[in-house]
Amino acid sequence: MTGWAAPPDADPDTGAGQDEPVRAEVRLRMKPNRAARGYVDGAWWPRSHDPAAEFPGLVLAMSSWVGPVRRMSYHLDDWDTTTRELIVEGWSVRLAGVPTLDANTVVVTGSNQTRRILLVVPPGTPGGAARAVLASAAAADTVASVEEILASNGVRLSRRDNRVEYRET
Repeated sequence: MTGWAAPPDADPDTGAGQDEPVRAEVRLRMKPNRAARGYVDGAWWPRSHDPAAEFPGLVLAMSSWVGPVRRMSYHLDDWDTTTRELIVEGWSVRLAGVPTLDANTVVVTGSNQTRRILLVVPPGTPGGAARAVLASAAAADTVASVEEILASNGVRLSRRDNRVEYRET
């Protein structure tokens, strides 16, 4: 088999109507290397709140920016419960749930201590709004906070129940 094709009724943004491929496309956008330093270095749009399902693909994708990933820090309220270590293609990655980390962010750290902070687009965000957040966070001149980027694209997260609310802007 040379590739994977989604069924005709599949939705590429939500994964609805398709069997999960071995490696789903990682919905990730990064700022250019010489971009303005801001709150985030890019954005990532996972399909669920399950670290075991979502983090391996991000670890592999982020190795281009930080080298072999050794640690991922995440806000505890944004994700389901998981183990403290993840093995991805032989790499041991330490997972650290941090209650004081900004909501809707993950910090990816490589073996040489290179760090990248990513805005996490809530999984239930509608496709158009999510793609707008990815583009905004990865724009070379973006220095806005996570909350400002989400709000400017009509995405507001209710922290109490982790529910995404979308409003047209």
